[in-house]
Amino acid sequence: MNLFLLAVGKIKPGPERALYEHYAARLDPRPKVIEVEEKRPLAGAELQAREAALLLAKRPKNAWLVALDGRGAMLSSEDFAKKLAQWRDSGRDLAFLIGGADGLDPSLRDLADFTLALGPMTWPHLLVRGLLAEQLFRAQAIHKGHPYHRG
Repeated sequence: MNLFLLAVGKIKPGPERALYEHYAARLDPRPKVIEVEEKRPLAGAELQAREAALLLAKRPKNAWLVALDGRGAMLSSEDFAKKLAQWRDSGRDLAFLIGGADGLDPSLRDLADFTLALGPMTWPHLLVRGLLAEQLFRAQAIHKGHPYHRG
């Protein structure tokens, strides 16, 4: 299974990127990050719709789509690891959708095969990459029985 992070915004060198790189380097396979960015000065629903179109244009064929959104399911790390195993065992690739500062367009949440929340708090979209990479690494550690996860 190939992992993809389809994300709005270009992450620049700094702490958010360093956090992502720290965990992504430990993942096998390492996720492929595909960044999109709307350059026009759009706002609100118009910006969300345009970002959705840009993300969908980069969607890997036949991949499971997982939208990251605060309205999604809040899973424990163990349950997330089980869900990842189900997706992996399906033989399809997996693509996580990370919206911009205004979040994902409702059409993407509707289209997604699963909607995942990283908790009830709102997180900066550039920080979400690092949080997701850590949970992906934790899930792999759970699958391998590695002591990293002590839950």
